[in-house]
Amino acid sequence: MKRLIVFLSIIFFSSAVFAQQNKDIVTEHYKVSGNCEQCKKRIENAAYIKGVKRAEWNKETGDLTLIYRPSQTSADAVLQHIAKAGHESGQVKADDAAYKKLPHCCAYKETGKH
Repeated sequence: MKRLIVFLSIIFFSSAVFAQQNKDIVTEHYKVSGNCEQCKKRIENAAYIKGVKRAEWNKETGDLTLIYRPSQTSADAVLQHIAKAGHESGQVKADDAAYKKLPHCCAYKETGKH
């Protein structure tokens, strides 16, 4: 009987800790400018900084789905990192030097795709 109580106690406390950790994860959506699959790879790679659990950019809509831990990073920090890679969002303008280094197919300012 003692083993059952100990076992159930461990299960209960483990699930409580797991539930508490999940509350710390936030999902947000941002518009990020880009054109192609190269842009997708660059944006998603730039978004993966410490604290980011998932970053997925949709080429057709320009939406970035960002899942992260606010205790480790912020959406602004992620968007700043993406801007340094040459892609801008509604909140952060792209770094001009990084934008000029983008391949021609990724030049979203010239194609009008934002």
